[in-house]
Amino acid sequence: MLGLSGPSDYSQEPSRHPCLHINAKASFSFVLLCHSLIGVSSSKPLTSLVQEPFNAEPPRSALVSSYVTPVELFFKRNHGPIPLVDDIERYCVDISGNRRTAMSITRKVKGVGWDVSAIGNAVWGGAKLADILELLGVPKLTSSTQSGGKHIEFVSIDKCQVEENGGPYKASIPLSQATNPEADVLLAYEMNGEPLNRDHGYPLRVIVPGVIGARSVKWLDSINIIAEECQGFFMQKDYKMFPPSVDWGNINWNTRKPQMDFPVQSVICSLEDVQSIKPGKVRISGYAVSGGGRGIERVDVSIDGGKTWMEATRFQKTGIPYIADGISNDKWAWVLFELTVDIPQSTEIIAKAVDSAANVQPEKVQDIWNLRGILNTSWHRVHVRVGHSNM
Repeated sequence: MLGLSGPSDYSQEPSRHPCLHINAKASFSFVLLCHSLIGVSSSKPLTSLVQEPFNAEPPRSALVSSYVTPVELFFKRNHGPIPLVDDIERYCVDISGNRRTAMSITRKVKGVGWDVSAIGNAVWGGAKLADILELLGVPKLTSSTQSGGKHIEFVSIDKCQVEENGGPYKASIPLSQATNPEADVLLAYEMNGEPLNRDHGYPLRVIVPGVIGARSVKWLDSINIIAEECQGFFMQKDYKMFPPSVDWGNINWNTRKPQMDFPVQSVICSLEDVQSIKPGKVRISGYAVSGGGRGIERVDVSIDGGKTWMEATRFQKTGIPYIADGISNDKWAWVLFELTVDIPQSTEIIAKAVDSAANVQPEKVQDIWNLRGILNTSWHRVHVRVGHSNM
């Protein structure tokens, strides 16, 4: 593409924050600030730690340090070397056409070893895709064009090292979603009020809110209106949800649709598993989120391994009560929760969320195990030891 290129090696990678935990190819669980790290310089490159490609997430405590995740602490997901902008004045996009870790404990899965921090909450700026398509003659709320186009495909300049036979990363969404102004699909060029950086898609990416991150393609090369959904690897041979009975010996990828909406999820971020604490009052905090624009109706916390439950306080903006279907909430954003409890002895602390459609997290990871290890949304559990060492 004019003005944008995909390097063949990793010699020109951008600098990253030193607290990011690098994930290598291994077992994983998919979902999308070290202590007091806000304000710490992010200019130190991780040259001695870089995995290829670079995939990393912050410590879980970072996620609840602020409602909006700082850019340098936002998780990084890549499939090859980060693209380079050679000449921004020549850059253009062609529009044409017609948690995994916990699952591995149960049974081996394949993929990058993500934990609970492969998620972030950012403020994205750009142009609505529905408006852009309307300017090109595709009216809002269109589900099919006269020539039979029913999907919008996003193609990246990013070249995958293994998948796609070394070709570009690509994904698609239904045309009805792309042309719906209420779906808020965005061609984004800003993140948290600043231009996108290289790790997060500079100069232009798509943001598909409420949907798993695999559909929010970075470093856009082209946008195509197509008759059938994208036939790329990450639509047809990955990110599909199979039952526990399916393994690599009997899998048939054609029997499942690509995963789109993100299911309801909650994670305790203020405590690690396993962590030593002093007896007494403990603040439990974390995030809850659901896809499709659904709000979080409730977050339940148990401090006795699930025998009894207490409802946590939920919030997004300070001083503004959070209501799951309220007009003042951020429907595509996460909800933070907190609860202060008395913990006199070692125990298991659990969190589970319920969204506005009454969807609730499943209790056991074994019940939703799948061979790709995606979308481990089971109850989140941390063990605490009162008065004992972690060693």
